[in-house]
Amino acid sequence: MDNSPRLSLPFLAASQAQKHVTVNDSLARLDGLVHLALQSVTIGTPPALPDEGDCYGIPSGATNEWALQEGAVAIFVNEGWVFATPGEGWRAYVIDQASEAVYRAGGWVLNAVARSANGARTSMRVLEFDHIITAGSTSQTVVNIPAGAMIFGVSGIVTDTISGTLSTFSLGVSGSNTQFGSGLGIAQGSWIKGMLGSPTTYYSATPLLLTPDSGDFAAGTVRLSLHVLEIEYPSI
Repeated sequence: MDNSPRLSLPFLAASQAQKHVTVNDSLARLDGLVHLALQSVTIGTPPALPDEGDCYGIPSGATNEWALQEGAVAIFVNEGWVFATPGEGWRAYVIDQASEAVYRAGGWVLNAVARSANGARTSMRVLEFDHIITAGSTSQTVVNIPAGAMIFGVSGIVTDTISGTLSTFSLGVSGSNTQFGSGLGIAQGSWIKGMLGSPTTYYSATPLLLTPDSGDFAAGTVRLSLHVLEIEYPSI
């Protein structure tokens, strides 16, 4: 056997010359794969200026040095790329998604809490975005509660003071404008924690609605986080 069965680390051969080359190769792979953190699992072109030790999960359609390495983990070592083949069930933290991922059937599955043998899964994630408020009597978000998602609550913080003729505001959805809170502060640093007593499923994409408790909006920015659960069906 020339390589270890799980991480494919190269073994030393009997009476091998230049032993340090093989040992250092194994150490570099271990350094990348233990406590695996992937910069991305969606970027298909190698970055121009990676840092030593950076790791990427290679998606389909990758190009340049990553061509024909679909599904592999690319590790940047000694100014070049080495590749490792993940095993079923490997776990990683995906940095650009701020999410946990598990490797299954040749790809990385994000946010999976539980999975079946045939790919059905329960996923939980936090969908975070900055909402810029413009002048008006209400302000509707561009980012939606995803279709088919069950939402447990919305948290947030005012990052730029909300101005206008209001002193407080409410957060909800059309038809229930206080669902995630009312009497919310408008000063920078004011926080929102709107947890639902009964989680609600939205079967179509639904924006949030910000409404002054009295008066109108002029400007401001709120960072909002949607705490949601989603399910996927199994494969045939």
